[in-house]
Amino acid sequence: MDSTKRPHVGIVGAGMAGLRSAGYLLELGFQVTILEARDRLGGRIYQEKLPNGHLVDMGANWIHGTKENSIFQLAKETGTITTNWDGDAAVFDEHGDILPAKISERYSTIMWNIIAEAFQYSDKHSAEIDSNRSLLDFFKEKVAEQIPETEEDYARKRKIVLQMAELWGAFVGSPVEKQSLKFFWLEECLDGAENLFCSGTYRKIMEKIVAPVVDGGADIKLQTRVAEIFGKSSTGSNTVKVKTTDNQYYEFDELVLTTPLGWLKQNLQAFHPPLPPRLTTAIQSIGYGCLEKVYISFPKAFWLEPDASNNNNNDNNNKNHRTVKGFCQWLSPSYASATNPSRWTNEIVELGSIDPSVAHPTLLFYIYGAESEYVTSKVRSLSSSSSSSDSGADKNGCSPRDQIEAAAQQFLYDFFKPYYSLLPSYSPTDPNCQPSGCLATDWLHDDLAGNGSYCNFQVGLQEGDKDILTMRHGVPEEGVWMAGEHTATFVALGTVTGAYWSGEDVARRIAEGYGRGVAAGAGAGEREAAV
Repeated sequence: MDSTKRPHVGIVGAGMAGLRSAGYLLELGFQVTILEARDRLGGRIYQEKLPNGHLVDMGANWIHGTKENSIFQLAKETGTITTNWDGDAAVFDEHGDILPAKISERYSTIMWNIIAEAFQYSDKHSAEIDSNRSLLDFFKEKVAEQIPETEEDYARKRKIVLQMAELWGAFVGSPVEKQSLKFFWLEECLDGAENLFCSGTYRKIMEKIVAPVVDGGADIKLQTRVAEIFGKSSTGSNTVKVKTTDNQYYEFDELVLTTPLGWLKQNLQAFHPPLPPRLTTAIQSIGYGCLEKVYISFPKAFWLEPDASNNNNNDNNNKNHRTVKGFCQWLSPSYASATNPSRWTNEIVELGSIDPSVAHPTLLFYIYGAESEYVTSKVRSLSSSSSSSDSGADKNGCSPRDQIEAAAQQFLYDFFKPYYSLLPSYSPTDPNCQPSGCLATDWLHDDLAGNGSYCNFQVGLQEGDKDILTMRHGVPEEGVWMAGEHTATFVALGTVTGAYWSGEDVARRIAEGYGRGVAAGAGAGEREAAV
């Protein structure tokens, strides 16, 4: 590479990886142009306001691990409020009865012990594990050891633990029976304290990352969607060319693709020459999950008030004087057959007990797999523009569009009511227990997100680690480099930290090729220590 000229690097995508890559390269004197298809920066990290006025994350809202974690450091630098809930989640069984705290704690401990054992087993025996073995298969084997047949009511207890195991799907965006045991070790995240919830949202962190990109003079082109990519061997000019959907052409010395994995899967035909077969195989092999969020707000966080409806203090199986703080889970509900005949397990994080400066009476439901497909499709259909010939307002002053959106909102209230109505102190006649607003994500139908959320590792995967390394390498001889959460280090795959590090890593590799130094604040030492 010519170190005497000012290299021009194009970056496709202005998410976490793209912005970090841009900031790094600008610091070392590169010319940077960012092509972003959306009308904003941030990619899958952005916020919207609930009807109650509180800002919430529609994309990432966790920091996975704190040891040598660049995102955690940025959270501290920006004063971003985080929450680490102590204790175990409140758990409702399949009949809708809340489990006594000590009982649910025991089941939760068993579940997480099996998860930890699965990480160790996968890491040690990956080469010999059958690619079709799932995490659920491992659970079924180990739960029998944890709860032997000699224990009273062992079958019911095992069943509850297996139902709790389904909630791992909310970590990876796919059902636990699809999770590869062979490559489960790739899901393990950074060490440190428990996962932190960004109570104050990712807004300040993203502003910190955006600032050097904007101040450094990057040429940011929003609403610019890439259609085709021409590598150096096809241009004959030692440059990479990009064609957009509006037939504009851009020419760069190097190109960094930070598009989501799902987008790559759907746009392999966009590359000229075609991507190498091994890279194509890698892109097609790694799974892509879909985790969705539904926020439902109330006038008051009634679940934080002890339920005094039953004053029999000796009845430990009743929710008497219980509150729900942090997590709550409803396991395989049999009591919601009208709305949930498939008995999808549901989980929330409640936002009433986070730091008082940002707390608000809202429940955040996490859904994935078939449930997310059903909910997003239903909301989408109810929120589409009306085809009615009556374009005027009805007697209530609502336009047809308003009526459709109200129907979608009511659907969400009704769909999740079987769960929030079981929370302590709920009363159907209390106005404080009636939903006052909601928001729902729809990554599954977002083409720019690749119709999903982030990478995962599913049964049948043969060479998951090599696939990641292949994507991380990219095609530098063609001037085509790749970054994103799907190309991260093995302790940060699928995370915001991983996306940040991947953007930094690819920028460092490009800079080294042009004989440039290392940007200030680069976290190579952090990553090496973490790995």
